[in-house]
Amino acid sequence: MKIYIKSRLWLLYAILAAFTWAVWGILTKFISGNLSPYSNQILFTIGMLFSLPFVIGRCKRVEINVKGIMVGICASLLAIIGNISVYKSFMLGGQASVVLPFTNLYPLVTILIALLIFKEKLHFMNCIGIAIVMPAIIILSGQSQVFYHPLDFFQALGLKVWLLFAFISLLLFGLFSASQKVTTKYISAGWSYMSFIISSIIISVFFIAFGLVDFNFSQKTFWVGSMAGLFDGLGVLAIYSAYRAEGKAAQVSSIVSSIQQVFTICLAIFFLKEKLTIVEFIGIGLAILGSWFILFEKNKKGL
Repeated sequence: MKIYIKSRLWLLYAILAAFTWAVWGILTKFISGNLSPYSNQILFTIGMLFSLPFVIGRCKRVEINVKGIMVGICASLLAIIGNISVYKSFMLGGQASVVLPFTNLYPLVTILIALLIFKEKLHFMNCIGIAIVMPAIIILSGQSQVFYHPLDFFQALGLKVWLLFAFISLLLFGLFSASQKVTTKYISAGWSYMSFIISSIIISVFFIAFGLVDFNFSQKTFWVGSMAGLFDGLGVLAIYSAYRAEGKAAQVSSIVSSIQQVFTICLAIFFLKEKLTIVEFIGIGLAILGSWFILFEKNKKGL
């Protein structure tokens, strides 16, 4: 029994990541219209510094691996540039109702890398689960019309510059998710997360040095943005912990992305007084069903 629980520890971390990122998404809604992506990066970095007490005790000097730290820093830069690309897509005319569902499909990139490069083995039930989870992500992201009005959806996309930045974000997020798995092969989850913070500080200093940051924001925006950064950071730490606990990249990325949408809707109902539609109920059902299939594994002797 203990062996079984230990083998599923990655799932607990994945669910924790989904929840913290859902909180991050709700908090971001309160400030997204008031800040540039560069100012957002500064506040997120400050928020991540608040998370240091959760991780410092897990960073032991004997576990330092220079190669792992460098891989972690480079991997983290992918996520940060991906975030900037999302905001750039918005600035160039992309609508959140299209950009966000599109970029939320980043697990597809991670899954391809996991299968082709990491040589991860998935049961056919896992593949069915992934196939169910992907439409659930689209539905829960608020773009269900792609299923019953696909022509209108793709005509609205067209070949536009904002779509290019949305695609870049999709690619970078998928690469970041996969590279997190690589990072944890060299260093602990704690040191992996420290490398993420180091990357955020480097990028923040770069933005400030080139005069891209407008510090003219309210005290409320500062605290909400910092709290968003704290939860974003805790989500990243949870993902590193999931991979360190032997979670497969294909499974972790798919479950986190789908369950995050479920948590986001639940939080929006409670804090933003939003109401669920029938379509969203279907999306939640698909996310839960797909996650169950993704978790399927053959029974192993000794368990």
